[in-house]
Amino acid sequence: MTASHKHHGHSHHGHDHGHNHDHGHGGISNERRVSIAMWFTGGFMLVEAAGGWYSGSLALIADAGHMLTDTGALALAWAAVRFARRPADEARSFGYHRAEILAAFLNGVVLIALSGWIVFEAAMRLASPSPVLGEPMLVVAIGGLAVNIVSFLLLHGAEGNLNLRGAALHVLGDLLGSVAAIVAAIVILATGFMPIDPLLSILVALLILRSAWSVTRESAHILMEGTPHGLDPESITADLVANVEGVSDVHHVHAWSLGSGRPIATLHARLAPEADSQKALSGIKARLSAEFGIGHVTVQIEPGDCDDERHAHGHR
Repeated sequence: MTASHKHHGHSHHGHDHGHNHDHGHGGISNERRVSIAMWFTGGFMLVEAAGGWYSGSLALIADAGHMLTDTGALALAWAAVRFARRPADEARSFGYHRAEILAAFLNGVVLIALSGWIVFEAAMRLASPSPVLGEPMLVVAIGGLAVNIVSFLLLHGAEGNLNLRGAALHVLGDLLGSVAAIVAAIVILATGFMPIDPLLSILVALLILRSAWSVTRESAHILMEGTPHGLDPESITADLVANVEGVSDVHHVHAWSLGSGRPIATLHARLAPEADSQKALSGIKARLSAEFGIGHVTVQIEPGDCDDERHAHGHR
């Protein structure tokens, strides 16, 4: 391993990637986006909870509970964005980028649990229907839809960030819940068909569950040091041997993600006898960055046999 590698790898993450993730479209920072959405969601949650209680609507009560969870999830996402900006220190040599992934995972798990609760409550309502006041339900649901559209647009503008994607899915679930409540209120006012309220609540819960499972699975994959999607160690090996001058063999390739869009790799490279090791090292880094988007790589140059392989054979 070379000292030049350490400087190159960390400067890339500390400046280029950090800048890209701190700012969304239109110059609004991710932190600001989450903060505005959090206050909008938390404020209207109180209105929706009161409206659901007054009208007797499960769709509104479920959406208010979802908004309560969203407020906590957005606060968590906001804290994660702040943590991710903190520089590396002795305790966290890679920095705090994983805080975003932890927040995304927790958000996904909470959404899955919330979906289960909504389905359970809806089943109870279908077994024992209760009256719902359509007019106040419709007014509150329309207000909730407006708030959720603003919040979703704010969070959706921060692309390429799994943590904010999880937060946006929370708000999207609220938006769908508001649409379902509007439809249910219109049906109740027009026909008096009360089961439409829990039926549409189940539909929204299933839509939320599908999105929540995607975020939870992807964040869990990163937390388990899984290979980033689209990065195949065998393809990396073949590509480097074919395209980097002086490289005769590549092995022990490991790739994982530090956070959203932050792939990292380590590998061993065996060089031809006449190869320039510094030139080969620079060529490997440049090829991995250009072809695979890997900006931080640790390369072990081996002039002969691999010490790790020899050590492993010795223990068999």
